[in-house]
Amino acid sequence: MKISAISLYGLDLPLETPQVLSRGRVFDRFKSTFIKIDTDEGISGWGEVCPWGSSYLAAFPGGVRAALMEMAPQLIGHDPLRPDVLVRYMDRILAGHIYAKAAVDFAIWDIMGKAMSRPIYELLGGKEENPVPRMASVHLDSFDQMNSEIERKRSVGFKNFSVKMGRGIDEDIATIRNVTEQRRPGELFIFDSNGGWSPHEATRVMNSVADLDTTFEQPCLTYEECLDVRTRTRQPISLDECMIELRDYVRALSDRGCELVSIKLARVGGLTKARAIRDLCLAYDINMFMMCMAGTVVNDTVAAHFAQTIPANRFCGAWSCQDYITVDPAPQRGARTVNGHMPPPSLPGLGVEPDLEVLGEPLAVYK
Repeated sequence: MKISAISLYGLDLPLETPQVLSRGRVFDRFKSTFIKIDTDEGISGWGEVCPWGSSYLAAFPGGVRAALMEMAPQLIGHDPLRPDVLVRYMDRILAGHIYAKAAVDFAIWDIMGKAMSRPIYELLGGKEENPVPRMASVHLDSFDQMNSEIERKRSVGFKNFSVKMGRGIDEDIATIRNVTEQRRPGELFIFDSNGGWSPHEATRVMNSVADLDTTFEQPCLTYEECLDVRTRTRQPISLDECMIELRDYVRALSDRGCELVSIKLARVGGLTKARAIRDLCLAYDINMFMMCMAGTVVNDTVAAHFAQTIPANRFCGAWSCQDYITVDPAPQRGARTVNGHMPPPSLPGLGVEPDLEVLGEPLAVYK
């Protein structure tokens, strides 16, 4: 089997309400890029990459499209059934930009699943007895609004919550205490500053709530800062934004720098590279959260397939973007939230394709 054509599409994703993160970052829409890879045997695969704007990670929508346009002509004629070989080839023809390469990786796993008549989770190692619980984000707002959002998600089956931080030391401490007082049995709350605290701020906040059962995610921007904070505090830490390549996870686990990690599939370069990260975390008994980045049900379905391969006792939740956007390119298809969980479809490959009438005309086509 050979790649015979590659088409790129763009889609704007307005958000129902603006999402607010630390360091004054506000997002009211995302820009997603879709890739369709055709083969000479009539099987096509789909992928999607959608960064959180341009100020969240070292990834941005224009970078996705430019990188894919650079690589696409050089991928024609290659075998999509050899994911490791193709990923190494992409790394040779374009340095870095692994978030953009994830789109190709997702599409070839879709092709492989269709060619073998198996869902992607079976190709990734097999289906675990994991119902794929969802993780709900609770963004910065008033106490009443944040508590209302928690209750709304709780009422439809959510038990895992990522509560955003970043309004100042005193307000963050008050938020943590307010939320923790209302926690119910079996619920998990992660307090996430998205790298927004300085080491001084993180240490003060975390030590001020040391009497509570709390977990913190990415308290500071860099790994070195987070590790410094870890020596001054006692609560469990989850690392997210600073974890990009396998070597970052190796370093953190060797340093005993965290108890949990977040695996963003696009950020780490796709499913092919994420497999090794998953297996490393399992070897160290590290619990995992995961998502793709932003995007539509196409990305959420990729995440659901990967999450399905993680044992339930090591999986803490998958974040999904489809609940926050106003555009749906594949209505009633793909991985959807049911009672706080997001199981993947059992169809061959990814199990969902976007409607071309929603995507519109392609940005570029390569043959």
